[in-house]
Amino acid sequence: MHMENTLLDERERNLLQWRSRRGLVENDIFIGQFFATYGDQLTRRHAAGLSALMDLADNDLLDLFLARKEPEGALDKEEIKEVLELVRKRQPGSLSHVG
Repeated sequence: MHMENTLLDERERNLLQWRSRRGLVENDIFIGQFFATYGDQLTRRHAAGLSALMDLADNDLLDLFLARKEPEGALDKEEIKEVLELVRKRQPGSLSHVG
């Protein structure tokens, strides 16, 4: 098994979730549902993708979550696209009016 496919342990998951807290409540809703749905299935690959997304400004992140934009440049990586796909599958109904 490749290291990137290794599941995160509880401590790593909790640290990643803590680091993923955002200033925009909309982003927090997406991220919260992402962890609630996939938390126990997250791999190091997912952690790398999510960590890269957390370096973005809140509005840029929300644009990606809502599929207003697609990752480009340094963000055009498979692990980032995979995380976005998972986040977008779990779009909260309360955000359907955003955009």
